[in-house]
Amino acid sequence: MESLSSRVLTSVVGFAIISVVVWIGWWAMLPALLFVSVMGLFEYIRMLDRNDIDVRRVSLGVFAVALILASLPMWPQTPWPGGSWREAVMTVAVAYLLVIEVIRPGERPLERIVYSVFGLLYIPWLLGYFLMLRYSPDAGDGLLYFALPLLATFAADIGAYFVGYFFGRRKLAPEVSPGKTVEGAIGGLIASFLIVLALTTVTGIWSPLEALLYSILVASASQLGDLSESLIKRSLKTKDSGNSLPGHGGFLDRIDSLLFAVPATYLFLHINIFPR
Repeated sequence: MESLSSRVLTSVVGFAIISVVVWIGWWAMLPALLFVSVMGLFEYIRMLDRNDIDVRRVSLGVFAVALILASLPMWPQTPWPGGSWREAVMTVAVAYLLVIEVIRPGERPLERIVYSVFGLLYIPWLLGYFLMLRYSPDAGDGLLYFALPLLATFAADIGAYFVGYFFGRRKLAPEVSPGKTVEGAIGGLIASFLIVLALTTVTGIWSPLEALLYSILVASASQLGDLSESLIKRSLKTKDSGNSLPGHGGFLDRIDSLLFAVPATYLFLHINIFPR
């Protein structure tokens, strides 16, 4: 029960802080996302160091900042149709990492490129969706749509913990995260659906069927984000991504579910709701 109360308290405090930052808007989200991106990359690099894996550290930091900045909603459209500034930054990043290894190759250059590109995609690229969702389709409605993954992920996390704790029998992914169960995942989905259904019914934005489809997507994305981070830690022989948050691991341990849930929400909205 001590673990439960600690988990709930951490989730509530984190939810409150994120809610306030998102409500304020981009000028509060930008420094917050830059900070989280830098801290997340710091934890990622430290895990790699423990396994004697090298990356281009300065390049990661520079391109991480550029990716977050490129996600700001007020940039003009790109001069080429169908593109985005985020894609341009990522393309330049990959090209630079390839060129720098050709010019100054060290030991295991391909490994350095792969882990550097993965770090950019996993942390700042996914965090950029936070800014994009906040202003989809505009600052007013974007606040409501951003509330969906926050509430759904929070409900899924608590629901999965309770149901898994009391009724969990079958392991969901025993090789990756032995503590997670199929029953817990179903409980998280049900809790997510109930909170999404309540919010969308009150606001009138979706039908019950759309709420169910979204709940399945966001609960799955939330679980996948959690399991993906567990896979990374297990592959790198690390228990926690860091100790930046005493008693609760690192920043990546806290935002792993949202890293997938927020982009999934952004894609769901643009594919199913907004006209092309």
